[in-house]
Amino acid sequence: MRFLSAICLIAATSALLLTGCTGNTQQEQKPAADTFFSSPSQQSDREGAEYRSTGDASLLEVRLPARLDDQVVNYKAITIHFNKHYRIPNCVVYELTNTQVAMADAPDAEKRNNYNFNRDTKVGGCPDWWEYKDTGYDRGHMAPAMDMRWNRTAMEQCFMMTNICPQDHELNDGEWRHMEEAIHTWARRTERLIIFTGPVIRNDMKKIGKRHDIAVPEKFFKVVYDPKQRKAIAFMFKNQQAKNSWTNYAVTIDEVEQLTGIDFLAALPDDVETAVESKQSIKNWPHYTPRR
Repeated sequence: MRFLSAICLIAATSALLLTGCTGNTQQEQKPAADTFFSSPSQQSDREGAEYRSTGDASLLEVRLPARLDDQVVNYKAITIHFNKHYRIPNCVVYELTNTQVAMADAPDAEKRNNYNFNRDTKVGGCPDWWEYKDTGYDRGHMAPAMDMRWNRTAMEQCFMMTNICPQDHELNDGEWRHMEEAIHTWARRTERLIIFTGPVIRNDMKKIGKRHDIAVPEKFFKVVYDPKQRKAIAFMFKNQQAKNSWTNYAVTIDEVEQLTGIDFLAALPDDVETAVESKQSIKNWPHYTPRR
């Protein structure tokens, strides 16, 4: 009994020394610049069950060209194909369900400004957030935060620098964002959407960063597939201000595959894949008017 009491006394003394306290008030720590702190999640009670795909998970698979360096990073809600040579993702893949959108749009959903960008220390070549400072480019999310607000872990991982590319601000906060808002609203009206997004990788990309080794893509793509209705659409934007409406940048999946060398939706039967990848019509999707 005396031995246990001594242990408790030592533990209590150590706690006081570690906190630098003489009473009950802990010493305040000053946050580093550009750092945000998460408030307690209102969705923490939903963290118990890991996320599982609601349908055929093989639809989320992609085939990348052998020339691309590729590390697959499986997060809770997104899969990153990361290129350590260019220090940006080759492709980001996730599904978006009507249930997730309902939770993301709920009053108790996660708040974007509670999260900060972080380097994934387990991924080779992943840059740090400060390497983008004073470069003239935004830290552009490939899988957008608005789609991940349904869950704290999903939001934290969405802000990993593995999900980020250097993106022109006028594009990031303009028609690219409007397109992502449209996709978000489309997911409310169906069971789920399969989404592929990322940069067009080229050998001659401009470089930024403290060591001039973070590639700046010239173009970005977004591919969307609705398994229930067996329809698809894709978008391609130059990494600059888009002067026309986001709807004018719709293309076929075939066009994206030709530019990127990536094979999307390979798990589909060949006849279905050929049909959905060769057509695009914005008129087949619900109308969306962005908030300007």
